[in-house]
Amino acid sequence: MTASNRTALVTGASRGIGAAIAVGLARRGYDVALNDIARQKDTLSGVAAEIEALGRRAVTVLADVSDRAAVETMAKTAIEAFGHIDVVVNNAGILIAGDVDGLKEEYWDSVMNVNAKGTFLVIQSLLPMMKARRYGRIVNIASIGGKHGAPSQAHYSASKAAVMGFTRVLAQEVGVDGITANCVCPGIILTDMGRVNLDDPEIRKSWQDKTAMRRIGDPEDVVGAVAFFASDDAAFVTGQTLNVDGGIVFS
Repeated sequence: MTASNRTALVTGASRGIGAAIAVGLARRGYDVALNDIARQKDTLSGVAAEIEALGRRAVTVLADVSDRAAVETMAKTAIEAFGHIDVVVNNAGILIAGDVDGLKEEYWDSVMNVNAKGTFLVIQSLLPMMKARRYGRIVNIASIGGKHGAPSQAHYSASKAAVMGFTRVLAQEVGVDGITANCVCPGIILTDMGRVNLDDPEIRKSWQDKTAMRRIGDPEDVVGAVAFFASDDAAFVTGQTLNVDGGIVFS
């Protein structure tokens, strides 16, 4: 089976890293099911148009990944559209900054529900199909924040650490079924979510100075790692976490 007749589902695909991954996979021959929440409908349609302009098929599925019923409908829609899903990329994520002593419980719950629970629900909805086919590539987008943490991001860091732990156990459980599961941990990437800090020149410079390559990452910088884990070149690679961070050094 070549990439030209493979399919992928990418969550949080309307912009930033998710959109870059979706288009990057399409450039490599994948048909792509694109997911995001309802308010991102127009931007998601724009990504679909970009994929179709590359000669690949695209289908958009609006769903909140923290909602089990919505996720199950999303999985059913994607499978019906393409017949099967070979690769799932769990990219959907949110960040609501706040120090621990004043962090609202609802913020903790919202971040954990999308970032950690959402990853679990999407995988659980697709595993029966992948196991039946004895093939699947799972790529979960975590974060260096899940390894190192950052002020005002305790809940975000916890959610991404959960994704990494979940991925390691998942890899052990599904390897016998011909399915791999790996994590990509982006560093400081210029996305809409990241601009909250990166628009401040001093903060931006401080991150650049911590990075071996002395620059902030672009969403496209993450695509190659995801494509590798999705490919047959990574057929014997599972349970791994790969940093894509330009060589950030934390002192």
